[in-house]
Amino acid sequence: MSKFTDNMKIPKDAGWLIPGLQVKRWFIMIFVGAVLIALGLLILCDIRPIFYTMEFIKKLAMRVSTEWIAFAVVMFGAALFFKGWQKTNLSMLDLNNGKENETLLEALYRRRKLNRGPKIVAIGGGTGLSMLLKGIKHITNNITAVVTVGDDGGSSGRLREELGVLPPGDIRNCIAALADDEDLVTKLFQYRFKSGEGLEGHSFGNLFLTALCSITGDMVRAVKESSNVLSIRGRVLPSTLDDMKLVAEMEDGRIVHGESNIPEANGKIKRLYTDPKKCKALEEVIFAIKSADLIILGPGSLYTSVIPNLLIEEISKEVVASNAKKIYVCNIMTQPGETDGYSASDHIQALMRHANSRKLIDAVLVNDYLPPNLADKYRMAHSYPVKIDSDNIKKLGVKIFSKKLIEDSREGLVRHSSHRVARAIYYWFRKELKNGKNKKDED
Repeated sequence: MSKFTDNMKIPKDAGWLIPGLQVKRWFIMIFVGAVLIALGLLILCDIRPIFYTMEFIKKLAMRVSTEWIAFAVVMFGAALFFKGWQKTNLSMLDLNNGKENETLLEALYRRRKLNRGPKIVAIGGGTGLSMLLKGIKHITNNITAVVTVGDDGGSSGRLREELGVLPPGDIRNCIAALADDEDLVTKLFQYRFKSGEGLEGHSFGNLFLTALCSITGDMVRAVKESSNVLSIRGRVLPSTLDDMKLVAEMEDGRIVHGESNIPEANGKIKRLYTDPKKCKALEEVIFAIKSADLIILGPGSLYTSVIPNLLIEEISKEVVASNAKKIYVCNIMTQPGETDGYSASDHIQALMRHANSRKLIDAVLVNDYLPPNLADKYRMAHSYPVKIDSDNIKKLGVKIFSKKLIEDSREGLVRHSSHRVARAIYYWFRKELKNGKNKKDED
């Protein structure tokens, strides 16, 4: 699959012969069932269109009555017919996904290709992870998004404090990103109430997930049920069900509690840890990492979106031990209060330090293009392009893969393009698989 399957065109006449659609087998079953029904009826009516078949039936009829043979053949044929019909409907229904100009064949082929795509685990949080998922969902349906639950600000923070639920904000963003009807679902889930006592400031998606959590008993079940309702590609999982809070130790000795307070501390972060110190990883997350073909870290806020997942010891250990291809998507700009003055190697070292391993990732994906008219708002906010210090990165044993990752902008804005990031990651993944195969053949 070298191109996004959503853009794939298939010849109308020969398309139904393409392997993997899982429709031809059911058409054949329908045909066989219909033939057997007809044959049974012919036997019942004592019609002999096929001499040898009737000779066989006669011999069989010497021991079993014709009525019983006819009944058995009709029932067997009917079972095959209706089974084939059922499977055909299941394979062909609900394939449009909002693509009005897409033919049924193209929709079916696209879904089958996506179902056979690589198993990808994306680890992070915030807007970075949801941006990534919008592109990755066009490569495969086998996506597991592992989301941090350290958020304590805004609507999520209020719900967490008042109702004791896991912060739903980042989870909501990921569900919206993976939904087929992305525009409609995003508008609905991201809708924020602007007035109303108790409602003001809350987003509909946060309240929806919180209500489901109350009904189903836990956030994991709530996420699964909402994912089914919205027909998302892949799945979204919180990294832990524990009430995890982030704590940062600054280089000047200060201890800052709470994710929302860390960027506001105006200092350099020495290390990050959780309260409680040992949080238990969700079992489904561990299983997903163990079975993954590709693991992606980032992009997103280094200390408040990506690293918090690695502070869960089980997760960091499994990522390090995994045989999957592992890549980190580095941020394009530094983030005030978190990564001031950080180069790409500084980002990587922070990840490795908190995961307690230099084998955390195989490669780093970096942006190699910036608009010539970089917007002044970045300089005013003390946000600057992340320096790609290649020599230091190579010393860490990490490969560098560079591509243009940003959206085109006349205003000089720097924003990741979900499709460019996804294409770059998938290209690197395929290249690494090919290189690994060639190396194995040489050995």
